[in-house]
Amino acid sequence: MRTENQRLADLLRDEQDAILRGWTAEYHNYAEGRGLTQNVASEQQAILRGLEAGLRADGDAGNFSAGPWTALRETLARLSRDRAAQGETADVTSGFILALKRPIFDALQRQTGVVEGQIDVIWAISAIADRMAQWTVSTYQKTREDIIVRQQHELLELSTPVIKLWDGVLAVPVIGTLDSSRAQMVMETLLERLVETGSELAIIDITGVPTVDTLVAQHLMKTVTAIRLMGAESIISGIRPQIAQTIVHLGIDLQGIITKSTLADALASAMRMTGHTVVRAAT
Repeated sequence: MRTENQRLADLLRDEQDAILRGWTAEYHNYAEGRGLTQNVASEQQAILRGLEAGLRADGDAGNFSAGPWTALRETLARLSRDRAAQGETADVTSGFILALKRPIFDALQRQTGVVEGQIDVIWAISAIADRMAQWTVSTYQKTREDIIVRQQHELLELSTPVIKLWDGVLAVPVIGTLDSSRAQMVMETLLERLVETGSELAIIDITGVPTVDTLVAQHLMKTVTAIRLMGAESIISGIRPQIAQTIVHLGIDLQGIITKSTLADALASAMRMTGHTVVRAAT
């Protein structure tokens, strides 16, 4: 084992209580009271255990992805995921790790009569702490990206509900811009609901779509084609005058597709196509 690793491992064992107190104080000053979770003490102890284990296994800061640091990496990854899920910022999360430097430097300074190799020891713990902080930030960023992707997927699902109007008829009110990812979500959700309910007709209402360009029209055509392949028919409602003019100018062919200006008209057509009749009750 390298001499500096041996000295640092022994220091973490012998000065653990003092290092923990100094770490908490340093982090409190850095974060100004933010990010001090209830389990911060257990997080600190787990990190110190992983750090000591890595040092005694003669881990090298330049190869932080190696086996000696496995337990420490897992502890840091768990901490980063928890902090990201709680909405903590990346700088405070990495600052929690970097706050460990000062109390270790103080503990080294308290060692009287030890001068030889002191620079090597300081450089070693500084390099390791930096790698720990980098690992924490990279894990935090990946976790946040995963959270954002999941939230976007959930928002897409919420923004494109498939409503069962009555037996055999579904409706999809589309509101906002219809891009490729959202169009794919509409298609997948609608086809799944067609199979689940055994419906034979789907109304796609685009009243809430601000503009219809070539790309949006292509998405609609693909959705209609997929519905037909499932043995069902579709009605596109919400074709306002401006949208009708745009479709004509773009040369988009909607022949063979039932289109209606309002959702009410589409509902009336759907009832006729499914053999239903609405009669006003006698008063």
